[in-house]
Amino acid sequence: MSAALPSPRAGDGPVSEAVQLAGVGKTFRGRTDVTALADIDLAIEAGEFVTFIGPSGCGKSTLLRLIADLIEPTAGTVTVNGKSARQARLDQDYGIAFQQAGLMEWRTVARNVELPLELRGWDRARRRTRARELLELVGLPDFVDSWPIELSGGMQQRVAIARALATGPKLLLMDEPFGALDEMTRERLQAELTRIARESGATVVFVTHSIPEAVYLSDRVVVLSARPGRVTEIVPVPLGDRTDDTREAPEFYAKVTEVREALRGRTGRATVPAAEER
Repeated sequence: MSAALPSPRAGDGPVSEAVQLAGVGKTFRGRTDVTALADIDLAIEAGEFVTFIGPSGCGKSTLLRLIADLIEPTAGTVTVNGKSARQARLDQDYGIAFQQAGLMEWRTVARNVELPLELRGWDRARRRTRARELLELVGLPDFVDSWPIELSGGMQQRVAIARALATGPKLLLMDEPFGALDEMTRERLQAELTRIARESGATVVFVTHSIPEAVYLSDRVVVLSARPGRVTEIVPVPLGDRTDDTREAPEFYAKVTEVREALRGRTGRATVPAAEER
């Protein structure tokens, strides 16, 4: 499959692209230059859920940071919602969540969610109302006035997702947000995230090492090669709305196998630890 594949509905009429990567490369300069990414061409449609997967060190997180304008490409262009990545960042077009929730221990759950709104100058009453709406969305309406230390790791990640959604971003960037969680909590939050993405209408770009997680969450899985990372295959995942039964469906297992084989394509062996393929 071509590395420059359009989004799956591109032939059906006008497509609103949330993210456009054209000839993107990233080399980190130093005593020894390291080329992390090369020749990335990818279009992500508004409302899609797209996951990057590949071997450790292939540049998945680097690619996410380029979209977020946390670092700059050394080649090519990154466009977000029809504007430069830098302008999209300045316009706060995206929310971002990392593997660690990064909550401020001295702020309550609600005040953690309110932080982006506070930085935007929203008044207190409006911030409070919005925080309550978002905590309802992520299933934590009873923890508005709790402290982060009183929450489990999974609950903290839900707060981090609520905070990322606070300003109503069109794009949600997520870098292995469930990587540190136990398997059962991880699966519950995967189900929550698919619901949140559907209800918020946000485009989601997600990074993971887990093949089943990528398949469960995504409309498309973008497979990257070992460094320098290149798009080697894009696997569509037309499984419909995800439910508790999705993981037991033959179609799910078929897609897990397809992504696994795509990962093995260049090396002839699995590039994801077996413990993460369960």
